[in-house]
Amino acid sequence: MAAGVLDESSVRALGARAEAMINELAAISAEPNRLVRLFLTPEHRQAAELVTGWMRKANLQVLEDALGTLRGRTPTSAGRRLLIGSHIDSVIDAGKYDGPLGVIAGILAAEHFARTEQKLPFGIDVLAFGDEEGSRFPSAFSTSAAVAGAFDPAMLKFADSKGITFADALAAYRKNPADIAPLYQPGEALAYVEVHIEQGPVLEAENRPLGVVTGIVGQHRMRVTVSGQAGHAGTVPIKLRQDALVGAAEMVMAVETLARGHESDGMVATVGRIEAFPGAVNVIPGRVDFTVDLRSMTDALRRAAILRIETQARRIAIARKLKVDFETVHDAPTTACAPAVQDALADAITDLGLTPVRLPSGAGHDGQMMAKLCPIGMLFVRCRGGISHNPAEYASPQDMGYAIAALIRFIERFDPG
Repeated sequence: MAAGVLDESSVRALGARAEAMINELAAISAEPNRLVRLFLTPEHRQAAELVTGWMRKANLQVLEDALGTLRGRTPTSAGRRLLIGSHIDSVIDAGKYDGPLGVIAGILAAEHFARTEQKLPFGIDVLAFGDEEGSRFPSAFSTSAAVAGAFDPAMLKFADSKGITFADALAAYRKNPADIAPLYQPGEALAYVEVHIEQGPVLEAENRPLGVVTGIVGQHRMRVTVSGQAGHAGTVPIKLRQDALVGAAEMVMAVETLARGHESDGMVATVGRIEAFPGAVNVIPGRVDFTVDLRSMTDALRRAAILRIETQARRIAIARKLKVDFETVHDAPTTACAPAVQDALADAITDLGLTPVRLPSGAGHDGQMMAKLCPIGMLFVRCRGGISHNPAEYASPQDMGYAIAALIRFIERFDPG
């Protein structure tokens, strides 16, 4: 056992340190009254510099790759590495635990082994990704995809709300797209493990601090464009209108109706953004763009649902004399967590005198990309009310301390095979 880690005072100390670091990182924001930290922005750079300092204090050697991912690695002669990480970007008006907790947990765990001088038969790499949320560009998981050797160069053409392309943002961040390359050779990465708040209510309902993730939900995101004819709000009769917004509204309701029909399967669908053009109060909208985010733990069901949404949208468009187009911006299959990693995480939780809960993740995570490189596992931490992507997001220092202690115990007993 790790000396001094499994007792309650050490758990409290770990949790208190994690909370202080999370608060320090949360102060880095593009806006003074809410947390906004987007990929490849000055705030991303400032956060990366703070995390780099933490890594170096933990005796980690720091490298930053061509997309801004930080890698802090323990100095060791061992060739193979256990990867631990999460992300430091945020949604708009975010909570402060989603992402940073996993990076900080990895740093504190690595620091423990440096401080105690425990020898491991493998190295530890702590990763801080920068584009998990997809809040700036429609390119979620681009940074972890690059680490895993699965980056799609087509993402470089994506533009943000101000018209700045991914490629231009990289250049402003002093990075060269030509340098994008995998960080690991085949067989070098033993596994990827992430500590993350649950973002749901299951652990709180069962009064359990920690859970083991069985798999990550499959996810499809697309942009839908509905085209009609802009016209004068006072002179075009209702029956002669080609109102793109009314047609889009009917399509949005069809998306919800489809998801409600599959509630027992755990499917969810969300229209998170809708925008009308020209957007004047006295003009019939001639074009509307909206997004669809559809998730399911069953890939075949998810694919069938997307086809049904597209079919229904086309029927609505024909009936209203509109045109509808679809653009897939993200598609990730359901990703299973490795059974051996699940079991080892569950054993580590049990060693703390806690009862592990096994549950799926309804949110996407960088592990979906990292699974292309190596086996993955996730440790969930109870969050108050199951609230996430919201300033009310909260995980207690005690629960975070348990999570870091469990991660340390997991590392101690991890079998590289």
